[in-house]
Amino acid sequence: MGLRDTFGRPLHDLRISVTDRCNFRCVYCMPKEVYGRDHRFLDRRELLDFEEIARVARVFVASGVQKIRITGGEPLVRRDLELLIAQLAPLGADLTLTTNGSLLPQKAQLLADAGLRRITVSLDSLDDEVFRALNDVDFPVQRVLDGIDAAAAAGLPVKVNAVVKRGQNDHQIVPLAAFFRERGHTLRFIEYMDVGHTNGWRLDDVVPAAEIVARLDEEFGLEPVEPGYRGEVARRWRYRDGGGEVGVIASVTQPFCGDCTRARLSAEGKLFTCLFAVRGHDLRALMRSGASDEELETALQGVWSTRGDRYSELRSAATTDLPKVEMSYIGG
Repeated sequence: MGLRDTFGRPLHDLRISVTDRCNFRCVYCMPKEVYGRDHRFLDRRELLDFEEIARVARVFVASGVQKIRITGGEPLVRRDLELLIAQLAPLGADLTLTTNGSLLPQKAQLLADAGLRRITVSLDSLDDEVFRALNDVDFPVQRVLDGIDAAAAAGLPVKVNAVVKRGQNDHQIVPLAAFFRERGHTLRFIEYMDVGHTNGWRLDDVVPAAEIVARLDEEFGLEPVEPGYRGEVARRWRYRDGGGEVGVIASVTQPFCGDCTRARLSAEGKLFTCLFAVRGHDLRALMRSGASDEELETALQGVWSTRGDRYSELRSAATTDLPKVEMSYIGG
């Protein structure tokens, strides 16, 4: 059976944030007015070092984790990240990474050589003016596209994630789909989510997955694809003409808490059992106090076996003001 929570959900995925820093200030994640000059980011000594991350990952794999995703902040701003990838690759889990793509031209081959299996690039618009406004640091879209090309050239399968916010980039749904299906990369649209409290989320800003699918179906013709495994967050659709597939992640309008198999580790070693969690469990303190791997595994099993999170299924006016961890701190 393996390790299961109070709803019978297995532990299958581990998302590891390696930094709370990012070189973008995307308006739905790290708005500049909050994450400006006076914001306190984690000090280097507060972060788990690569050996500590690899040790925790090893314990998670022993407890049933089959997929590890490296996140941030922006993970590629963490110096020498390929050295961590080289430590994680021998664990045998499906090892992937999510990035804004800005540093991929320099890093893609190093990551592939270190053992990374796949990569996901966040890109919310092909329109340069819109993209510069969304990242809020005037970063050009072409440099992200160059990063995607570099990853593909390094032999890394690429997926592209696009967060859709009404009135800002929803006009880019069809252009994004047309661009990436022509290039053979799977695109996934993500409903704008109420993660944390700094992004000014409103339900009116959400473009429902059903609307996204309807637009794409009208333009290209779609048919549904069965999930590849329990806990797959994207609902998948195939282009009827054989031109690949597209996905939608609908945690707001079509919650998937019932199949959530993901644990999250923050950059300073706190274990979160939900993207919308109120608090984390401090594994760093446990490790640095001299705990054995067996004690770490016992602690992990205790946290997961009592897990009862299902925020998205309970989302209502009553949940809006609950304290929640920020997206930039824990990753997507």
